[in-house]
Amino acid sequence: MTAPSAFLALVLCLATGAPAFAQAVVRVGLSAPLTGADAPFGQGLRQGAEQAVADLNKAGPRRFALSVADDAGDPRQAATVASRLTQEGVAAVIGPFESPSVAAAAPTYEKAGTVFITTGATYGPLTGRGLWNLFRVGPSDPQQARTAADYLAKTYPGRPIGIVNDRTSFGRGLADTVAARWRDVGQGDPLALGFDRGTADLAALAQRLAGAGVAAVYFGGLAPDAANLVKAMREAKLDVPLVASDGILDPAFAALGPAGEGTVMTLPPEAPHLPDPRGAKAAARPPEAEAVAAGAYAAVQILAQAFDRPGILDPRTGRADGRRLAQALRAGPFKTVLGGVAFDARGDQTGEAVLLRVWRRQPDGRLDYAGQEPSPEAGRTQTPPAGLN
Repeated sequence: MTAPSAFLALVLCLATGAPAFAQAVVRVGLSAPLTGADAPFGQGLRQGAEQAVADLNKAGPRRFALSVADDAGDPRQAATVASRLTQEGVAAVIGPFESPSVAAAAPTYEKAGTVFITTGATYGPLTGRGLWNLFRVGPSDPQQARTAADYLAKTYPGRPIGIVNDRTSFGRGLADTVAARWRDVGQGDPLALGFDRGTADLAALAQRLAGAGVAAVYFGGLAPDAANLVKAMREAKLDVPLVASDGILDPAFAALGPAGEGTVMTLPPEAPHLPDPRGAKAAARPPEAEAVAAGAYAAVQILAQAFDRPGILDPRTGRADGRRLAQALRAGPFKTVLGGVAFDARGDQTGEAVLLRVWRRQPDGRLDYAGQEPSPEAGRTQTPPAGLN
């Protein structure tokens, strides 16, 4: 276009009220495990985010695009993905999914001034370390642990309990939060024990629990060790319930059979199904993908609503002012497929309910938790304020 032509075009735009430039496409990044052990979850995250972007583009007027990157659930690769996405100038990022990957990518996003929202990382200290740009959709491990402690205090007031962990950061974090909450509600000091993850012989530990006459045992750890602990408890003639987080939600625990009956588990509310794509048939998804797709869809919805607030997006580049975006996210609330979502000062979701479910033997002999609540009163509890974290 020649200079006179360009000048004429500008004059026509001013005369007609039309914009002198097209509004830039807003690019959102997705860091997800599309390969590796967590690939089924990664595919669900991708499907949820892609559908949200497609629905937003159909609704208009703003245009969105999704930059998808495979972090393979590996912290080193997640850090590399963070560098790539920030260099592309994305307005914000959804992911990573796993807590170690979030920790590895965080310095890059913070240095670049990029906001990121995780829908799967539950490790409590991630949002407790002062990161201004990290937000979490869904309950954290400490929120689950506080709900478990409140359930124990309500069910076994004035009685001794045991708190056991597998000496990992994950397990110890859960156990320490339960113990702190147990003391805060006036129940005294629990019997606190630990063992190295993968320890085969837990007979001596189970005998200590039995000798203390505990009414229940909380375990911070994963399914294989939880199953091994329950077996040792039963062999020690300790027939009390185990209470644990959704870290035991695994076939390794379900295979425990009758010995695991009565185990109480905390877990997030069941994710809703995504709305059917407009004008298209819904994609078939495995259970893992179905469990996370709505969270990714909601994360895109949250960002889209925050972008609409003044001063956040540069209309010429589609890039976001990270600090203003973070302020908008903390101001909330946002309407999503998960319901209303709001964040506290740390970036954790506020008011997130945590469910309690009991593993029971089914008529066909299977051990399952679906739909089984400990009691009408304790079936769905509201977590205490995040200040106890």
